[in-house]
Amino acid sequence: MNEIKGGKIYFIGAGPGDPELITVKGQRILQAAHTVVYAGSLINPAILGWASPRCEIYDSASLNLEEIIDILARAARRGDIVARLHTGDPSLYGAIAEQIHILNELGIPWVVIPGVSSFTAAAAVTGLEYTLPGVSQTLIITRRGGRTPVPARENLSALAMHQASLCLFLSSHMLQAAAEELMASYPPTTPARIVYRASWPDQKVIDGTLHDIAAKAMSAGIHKTALLLVGEVLRQKGNLSRLYSPEFKHGYRGDRE
Repeated sequence: MNEIKGGKIYFIGAGPGDPELITVKGQRILQAAHTVVYAGSLINPAILGWASPRCEIYDSASLNLEEIIDILARAARRGDIVARLHTGDPSLYGAIAEQIHILNELGIPWVVIPGVSSFTAAAAVTGLEYTLPGVSQTLIITRRGGRTPVPARENLSALAMHQASLCLFLSSHMLQAAAEELMASYPPTTPARIVYRASWPDQKVIDGTLHDIAAKAMSAGIHKTALLLVGEVLRQKGNLSRLYSPEFKHGYRGDRE
């Protein structure tokens, strides 16, 4: 078990919402932390129950990058164990790159602890496998351009040409426009699913097609904190995996008489 050292920033993926979906390592660091900075608008506050009652806790929801770095740097320089909590897994839309860049310039060490992403939690809610043999072996994780643009080559119409499994982040407030772009290549009857706050107590799952999923989400009052899943895998009908086929030999299973 690695020693938890002070004077270092630990970027921790806090998971999708359920406090028990933080990793053991993330929980252990959070329990040892002297300073905690968390994304209050996204992280379940129950996760802070793992933190010591003696630590300093800051909600970053109302802070800008400079203010966040100031808190992190001051705490690290006085030798604190610093837990920087991000929702889901910090490598997906976590804005950690800009923080790490500045910390590198300041000479402050950091570690990233991966977490359970909401796209895996959304699949778990309904027992979904994104990569069904014979249906799709590719999962596209993306978002629709808004105030933060996406590269032109990654627009939804272009990605839809693959007709692969797709998970759309950060776009639940513009589902109709997103669905219309996806229908440039996906048939309108393609299964679509909205998963709202996956793993939270108030999670919701809404099934439909690309043609009607936006209207269904609107009727349910969903306009944020939701993922759009798209693809034929949502029918959960595919070929059997070769991995467990009796005639499929590999290094752990040879011929059987």
